[in-house]
Amino acid sequence: MNRVRVVSLQYYIRPVKSFDDFVEQVRSLVETAKDYKARLLVFPEYFTTQLLTLGDVKRPIAQQIRDLSGEESRFVEFMGDLAKKYQLYIVGGTIPSYDAKSDKVFNRSYVFGPSGKLDYQSKLHMTRFEDEEWFVSSGKTLKVFETDFGKFSIAICYDVEFPEIARVAAKMGAQFLVTPSCTDDRQGFLRVRYCAQARAIENQMYVIHSATVGSLPMVPAVSLNYGQASILNPCDFVFSRDGILAEGLPNQESMVIGEINIDMIDESRQRGTVLPLRDSHKTSELIGVTQEVKL
Repeated sequence: MNRVRVVSLQYYIRPVKSFDDFVEQVRSLVETAKDYKARLLVFPEYFTTQLLTLGDVKRPIAQQIRDLSGEESRFVEFMGDLAKKYQLYIVGGTIPSYDAKSDKVFNRSYVFGPSGKLDYQSKLHMTRFEDEEWFVSSGKTLKVFETDFGKFSIAICYDVEFPEIARVAAKMGAQFLVTPSCTDDRQGFLRVRYCAQARAIENQMYVIHSATVGSLPMVPAVSLNYGQASILNPCDFVFSRDGILAEGLPNQESMVIGEINIDMIDESRQRGTVLPLRDSHKTSELIGVTQEVKL
């Protein structure tokens, strides 16, 4: 059986006094995940906004976000070193990334492998505050990351609310989806959570959802956080009851640990009680034969 232990963080964002403080918090979580024999560790979206508390938080938030992108190279270097040292795959939440060629900022989730290789997934759909206040731009490419135990894609927070993304990833062979999120209230959190559960059912895949908790009252858009990390699975006999493999208690700092079985995903897609991924082509065929009926 291809069983893999994974960890999803309920990451507590708090003010930091130095970059080293941030590094120590991150390193301790990586060390703990390794102690629990995890192969994959997932951080949430925008957990790097902790670093904004090192600067002047009274400046316009768009300017602060651009400044935060200046920490990208240092962040990538130390996260890559941690993945290699502790021999883990790490999905490093997200960090703003400035592209000088286009003069745009993107919200990027870096993936670090134990071999030292890395790549990233840019967020594809911007929420209103990202678009209208932070001036963060949408990425254009969906990637499938291949590990030594299976394939996955990343749907960053709002992206998981668009079924087409996970469906495309599943059609490309992804057996699980990673969803780093950052939500300020319960409604926002539930939009992400309910959609994550739907994606698990529709595509017969695991969804690993990581969330921010805690608060940075002085920083707009992350002044509040409501979150609950979880590891979700398809709803069928061989999987965990209620489609929930593991979940944390809302709004508490913790890590959610569970073992996913990649072989069960492949088996489910071939011989499950229902086969929504296989049968999805029938929905596409309806587009050409849809009719309007007046009553």
